[in-house]
Amino acid sequence: MGALVRPATDADAPAIARVYAPYVTGSVISFESTAPDADEMARRMRAEPRMPWLVATRSDRVVGYAYASPHGARAAYRWAADCSVYLEQDERRRGTARLLYGQLLPLLRDLGYVTAHAGVTLPNDASVGFHESTGFVPVGVYRDVGFKHGAWHPVGWWQLRLTEPPPVPREPRAWDPSA
Repeated sequence: MGALVRPATDADAPAIARVYAPYVTGSVISFESTAPDADEMARRMRAEPRMPWLVATRSDRVVGYAYASPHGARAAYRWAADCSVYLEQDERRRGTARLLYGQLLPLLRDLGYVTAHAGVTLPNDASVGFHESTGFVPVGVYRDVGFKHGAWHPVGWWQLRLTEPPPVPREPRAWDPSA
């Protein structure tokens, strides 16, 4: 049976924190230095503007999640979103990330976002390949931008146009996880 995707709830925050922790503590995929706990994850899920957070489950166990966040704090960025996806180690290469993005990206478009962006600590052939296979195109690299685990690391950026930019865009709508 394949994974199922649904909106994340506060009750999922401990599982989301569990899935994310190894990316913080054992890799440079995340530039955070301390893994956030469930309370912090729940706070992030409810942050304004409210943006989609989705979980993938197998047999009611959260095995991965994807979410969107604002691309930048300035008002002109409000039609752009950053996207991330994280999976348990055993869930990789099972189509779960594609399933999560397959729901996240249309949600963003329907909410009024024009572009989606993804930052990838390099090298990371799996993430680069995944993002490019879902339509993201490379737009640049910040060289030596993050220092973690005793070394400097570059971050590549990928972009996906969700819709043609309208001449006068409507304000993006807040995500309603109950809708």
